[in-house]
Amino acid sequence: MFETVKYEVINQVAWIRLNRPEKLNAFTEQLNNDIQHAVKQVSRDSAIRCLVITGEGRAFCSGEDLGGVKDDMDHGEVLRSRYNPMVMELHKCEKPIVAAVNGAAAGAGVSLALACDFRLLSEKANFIEAFIHVGLVPDAGNLYYLPKLIGHAKALELAVLGEKISAQTAVDLGLATKVIPLERWTAEVTAFAERLAAMPTKAIGLIKGNLKASWDHSLEESLEKDAQAQRIAGLTVDHREGVQAFIEKRKPVFIGK
Repeated sequence: MFETVKYEVINQVAWIRLNRPEKLNAFTEQLNNDIQHAVKQVSRDSAIRCLVITGEGRAFCSGEDLGGVKDDMDHGEVLRSRYNPMVMELHKCEKPIVAAVNGAAAGAGVSLALACDFRLLSEKANFIEAFIHVGLVPDAGNLYYLPKLIGHAKALELAVLGEKISAQTAVDLGLATKVIPLERWTAEVTAFAERLAAMPTKAIGLIKGNLKASWDHSLEESLEKDAQAQRIAGLTVDHREGVQAFIEKRKPVFIGK
């Protein structure tokens, strides 16, 4: 189905595995397109309630494959035609997205992780804003997400100095949720994803949407967005199940509707 990613669905969780391990999962046009269309498939499939993006081999994603860069390349057009549509597809997805960063994430690989909702890091993972080392600017949404996660000053520091940061430092900065030991990697990522998949999916989508909108809205606009979202959430099957479970003093069983 896809040339450069492995795609499978297990227990309502979709797994997208970047599959260019010999190139440290570096981006090519095909990989950009495969991720974009795989995420679109996740968004359309009502049976899927969580998405995990990870890498095959020892890296998560090393950024653009510099072997394909040409002297006369229009980098702006590359972003407009390849990266921006991929990032927007992730941004539009209402389902929870987990970046399972199994190894190094560099350049646009960092951007991919930042565009996800949660970042789980292997103890051997690291982040590096590598753009500055080749005279370029962080792109693919990097400078949109980064300061929102860690603040303007620290984002500027990472982007300009381009220093590698460890998995634990990433957690300490607020870039990631947790560091997972290698021996528990698969089990803990799977458990985290399946926990999200068992939650009220519609409510998660509304939370994501309102958080994103809050950066550009006034308090008055945000309050109205709250009211609109709560009306929608209040009409879901999962809301009724949650209330009934509370009354009956049992654990709710959500179905994502």
